[in-house]
Amino acid sequence: MQFYREFDWAYGRCDQVSPLIQRVICNNPSPFTYVGTGTYIVGRAEAGARVAVIDPGPHDDAHFEALLNALDGRTVSHILITHTHLDHSPLSTRLSQACGNAPIWSAPLPARTDASAEGQDDSFTPDALLSDGDLIEGDGWTLEVMETPGHASNHLAFALKEENALFSGDHIMGWSTTIVAPPDGDMADYMDSLDKVMARGFDILWPTHGPAITEVAPFLQAYKDHRIERENQVLAQLEAGHSTIAEMVPVLYAAVDQRLWPAASLSVLSHLMKLTKDGRVIAAPAPELSARWTLA
Repeated sequence: MQFYREFDWAYGRCDQVSPLIQRVICNNPSPFTYVGTGTYIVGRAEAGARVAVIDPGPHDDAHFEALLNALDGRTVSHILITHTHLDHSPLSTRLSQACGNAPIWSAPLPARTDASAEGQDDSFTPDALLSDGDLIEGDGWTLEVMETPGHASNHLAFALKEENALFSGDHIMGWSTTIVAPPDGDMADYMDSLDKVMARGFDILWPTHGPAITEVAPFLQAYKDHRIERENQVLAQLEAGHSTIAEMVPVLYAAVDQRLWPAASLSVLSHLMKLTKDGRVIAAPAPELSARWTLA
């Protein structure tokens, strides 16, 4: 895949990246967040305008101050959360309090225990819940809610109608493929959500981590093809006699930073769980990390 990794950015700087979008990046780089969490401000860059903030990010004093500086003179009407991992939602309450108790909107908290590398924000409490097709409006902007489970069961994306753009959270990232980690992450859900985004024909995607994706259709097709290829690689590993995830990961992810192998193991598990649902693979004694897997 040809990834999007090069872009002009600096920590704490507010960049006008489109007529209706500004971005401020938090200094929380990691193998899972790339250069850090990109918080988006949606709306006009003028005093008095009503704007939305998407994914305030982690608890970070410098990022909090940078957001307040970027919002100077504007009213935050909505704080929107793509999902409740620790690099996306924790700063929302503090930001709300600093912005006149601006309401925080998200999907319901996950019902399943999260096992992802990012961790779950268990203290998160939204003021209002969102569901597929909901519309959120401000001064000159309209966001449509898209439910996109897969990376997380409560993952949302937000479509900016005026620019035919999608804030894709972690569902689609330009710098890397997305981690799908059971039990909260689900590969079958992820693939369905990917098809849902592909069908919309967006002109540009704004992930929470990394630069915008501008060649949307071919990138999404490559994203989907990668998942299908990985699924076929997992089946090939089973055909070769590798029956455990521990045997598969060093082969499938030989070129990947070994710090990511635990997350990769969960991704392989997600593929195997999907294949089990499809009736192509059998797990013994149950579909879990330590299971032994065979072709059905």
